[in-house]
Order: sequence, then structure tokens, then C-alpha cells
Amino acid sequence: MIALDRPPPVQTTGVTERGALRLSAGSVERVQLRIAEEVPVALIYNGFSHAVMMASPGDLEAFALGFSLSEGIVAAPEEVLDLEVTGSAAGVEIALRITARRFAGLQDRRRSLAGRTGCGLCGVESLAEALRELPSVGAGPIVQRAAIERALAALAPRQSLNRAVGAAHAAAWADESGAILALAEDVGRHNALDKLIGLGARAPRVPGFAVLTSRCSYELVAKAAMADMPILVAISAPTGLALDVAERVGLTIVALARPDSMIVYTNPSRIAEAAQ
Repeated sequence: MIALDRPPPVQTTGVTERGALRLSAGSVERVQLRIAEEVPVALIYNGFSHAVMMASPGDLEAFALGFSLSEGIVAAPEEVLDLEVTGSAAGVEIALRITARRFAGLQDRRRSLAGRTGCGLCGVESLAEALRELPSVGAGPIVQRAAIERALAALAPRQSLNRAVGAAHAAAWADESGAILALAEDVGRHNALDKLIGLGARAPRVPGFAVLTSRCSYELVAKAAMADMPILVAISAPTGLALDVAERVGLTIVALARPDSMIVYTNPSRIAEAAQ
């Protein structure tokens, strides 16, 4: 038996190296492979632990801010008064200090989340909490199909973590021309969107649309609505609940987006060719 070589992990930004065995016709080869790293991230508000999520260890300040906004814990970045990231052998703690008013609201519905990779609703205590009321999104721009194609083409070259490990989702913000202005990666698709929301939260957003390298599920539509993102473009399919909610809040979903075709599922007036 060939033993797997297990050296201590080599830490890079979201990447670790592991020994493995590659099997092919007539041979066994010992290899070193890059693997996506994930760590437990505890979100602590005003001294009280609220959530533990599994996430990639990059852009964690943006993740904490984006999570706080997309989950409705705060309504504006200014309501996060302080934010500190501390690492330990057990994982990462992010201590946030929020306004007394927002903390009082959090205590009213306080729960403990034990998040698995990519889990967006872990720990929710009721159906009413899962299917929460969401705001309607703003009017947003009208974009051309060519702009969406441009953003899709630019996505893969910008995904440095996924290029290294092949196991990371991305969420990107593109302007009306399709130029990608910001991109976040994470092993969890919800985390990637939270990071993107956090990256753009402290400055006026340039009109445009979000691009996701995942299916378009309810949780992603809910987070987009909370962040007032009027258009979601996803490379995979949507769920029925995601479409129902998108219709209700006025959000445009373009999914199964490929260079040669894409499907506009809801509120087509923001896509120039579909609005004709």
C-alpha cells in the first residue's frame, strides 16, 4: 500500500496543498495538489456569538459587512461601528460592534447558526423566518445582451482562487457595459455574494448587474433584494421559489447564461433584447 504524504498544510490565500495519489492506466503517481481552504468563521455582535459559517479565509471583513446587510442585521454600513478580525487555531472570530438599536433588534430574533459550506438558511427557526419579507428593488439600468456576454467572458480570468483549486464560487459586479468592477470568491456561493455586497457597501454603486457562478436559489435572490441589486445573471438554473420571489420584488433573473444563449426568466424589461 502506498501511504499518502500528509505534510502540514501550506497556507496561501484560501489555498492549501495536500498529498494525494493519481491513478491512471497501469500507474500510481504521488502528487501535490492545491485544495480550497475553508475555516469556521464566528460572527460576534456586541459580544454575543450569532453565527458560525464555513467560508474561504479571504475578504472576511467584506463578508462580515455583507452578511450583516443581506441578513438585515443592519440597514446601512454606518450602523457597523467597529469590526475586528482575529484568527486562532480553531478558526476566525469577527467581532462587530453595531448600534444599540440594531443590537436590540438582533436580540429579539437572536439565533445560533451552525453553517455548513454554502449553507444560507442553517439555524433558521421557522418557515416565516426563512421566507422573510423583502424590499422591492430599484429600477436599475437596461443592459444589452452583449454586456452580459462580455461579463461572462471576463469572469473566469478573474477567478484566481477557483483557477488554483477548482472548487470556489464567484460573485461579480459588472457595469452597464459588462466590465467587471468587483469580484469575490468563496467555497460557498452565499458567502461569495455576501463578500461582494460588503466590498461595495461603503461607496455608491455603479449601475450594473451581478454575475454568479452558481445556480440561482432563493437565498441568493433574498440577499440581492436586501442589497438592492436589480439584475442577477447566473450560469446555472434558478429554482421555482427563486423565480416566485424575484417576480414579487421586481428583480430580473437571467440564468443558464452562456456565450451563445441565455434565458431571461423574470422582469425582462431590464434586458434590452427581451424588452422589445
